[in-house]
Amino acid sequence: KEYTMRNNPVCWFEIYVQDMPRAKAFYEGVLGVTLDRLPGPDIDMWAFGMDPDKTGAGGALVHMPGVPSGGNSTLVYFACEDCAVEEARVEACGGRIQRPKMSIGEYGFITLAFDTEGNMIGLYSQQ
Repeated sequence: KEYTMRNNPVCWFEIYVQDMPRAKAFYEGVLGVTLDRLPGPDIDMWAFGMDPDKTGAGGALVHMPGVPSGGNSTLVYFACEDCAVEEARVEACGGRIQRPKMSIGEYGFITLAFDTEGNMIGLYSQQ
């Protein structure tokens, strides 16, 4: 019997960082959003805004003692109208472009970039 998920496979994501103010400034600057602090003992978390009535997953930047950033094998893609717009902000916000906007055929376009903490992220758009 095949197992069917009741929801989309990703329900939450966490991007681990070492310097929260620097990482927060990067994501807010590149994506044009404001992150909200989440309370938690011994964990510094700043969440991306989420509307539970829309598709997609919520998530947060996390600084947790003993958990390094970068070098992981999970890649989070952020939805954009045109990923070239956010791509143009990456370097000014302290990150670097790994792969400039490229076509992924009928599925749209992506940009791959590194944040200020060494994490690779993806920017995705239909145009």
